Amino acid sequence: MNTARAKQIYEDKGTIGVKLEGDSVWIENIDEANGMATVTVGNNPVNTKTVSVDRLQESD
Repeated sequence: MNTARAKQIYEDKGTIGVKLEGDSVWIENIDEANGMATVTVGNNPVNTKTVSVDRLQESD
């Protein structure tokens, strides 16, 4: 995924599925300058990661 698409998903009012290495994630923040995203893995609010947006995949 590219940074622009990750930002669109983050700002969207609906729910768009996103996965990180097969796990469902919620995008919490986008760092456009560095191409990074902070995500919450699954439903566990303490399981957050900051990853490159190119590791994220939009799920069907």
